[in-house]
Amino acid sequence: MMQGSMVALVTPMTQDGSVDLDAMYKLLDWHVEQGTGAIVSMGTTGESATLDEKEHCEVIRRTVEHISGRIPVIAGTGANSTSEAISLTRCAAAAGADACLLVTPYYNKPTQEGLYLHFKAIAEAVDIPQILYNVPGRTACDMLPETVGRLAEIDNIIGIKEATGDLGRLEQIRALSGKQFALYSGDDATGCEFMLSGGNGVISVTANVVPGAMAQVCEAALAGDRETAEKIDARLADLHRELFLESNPIPVKWALAEMGMIQEGIRLPLTWLSQKYHQPLRKAMIHAGIA
Repeated sequence: MMQGSMVALVTPMTQDGSVDLDAMYKLLDWHVEQGTGAIVSMGTTGESATLDEKEHCEVIRRTVEHISGRIPVIAGTGANSTSEAISLTRCAAAAGADACLLVTPYYNKPTQEGLYLHFKAIAEAVDIPQILYNVPGRTACDMLPETVGRLAEIDNIIGIKEATGDLGRLEQIRALSGKQFALYSGDDATGCEFMLSGGNGVISVTANVVPGAMAQVCEAALAGDRETAEKIDARLADLHRELFLESNPIPVKWALAEMGMIQEGIRLPLTWLSQKYHQPLRKAMIHAGIA
């Protein structure tokens, strides 16, 4: 089972919006060195919504190729069209990804039965481990624990990224899905407590800028060392909050640019971080130990 700190990696871009592969490779090497447990490529933080299918598949392929088995690569392949999600998932499987992360269909607001049939169809079409992703704050679609429990019965659906921030969901989903089903937090602010309560890891935005610290939080929390986990996480609390001053990944890309890790590149309709948020985010970075 993949566990611990799994970074929802940004997709570095040049100022004209093209993908900056050299910067991406630098980030990937840094995460391996810092103890990140897995790379999530082409998720929400990776601006999957603004890359076309060819670019999407190419970023996944290049990521898998560069990581070269050092840590697992999870490919974001969700879509609000079942056929498109199947196509992207096939692409990720062909590229050699270790698993896929599939967000609930956004905007079209399917029923719970529609969600079940959507994910069942993808799992049956592509033989690769698949992780569900529930983030109703962005999709206007909430996959209920009962639906997750039904999907957990499908062999290659192995876990869920639960990003509601509702810790009560952890116990509900665990009871319905069993111990072998992986539960990952998608909410940095509650991720530490999520793991201390029995979760298996965090798919993290914060890990983009403090991969070492996030790896330490996860290691301590998974070992049941509450004191150490909470002590490190407290230093990151401001960062967990301020990285969402504007829509993700706007703040985290600004932070990485400030650190000299990437260029100031982002794609419309997203824009660069508003000037009024520079100081509060910079303050949170300093508090987290980022010089």
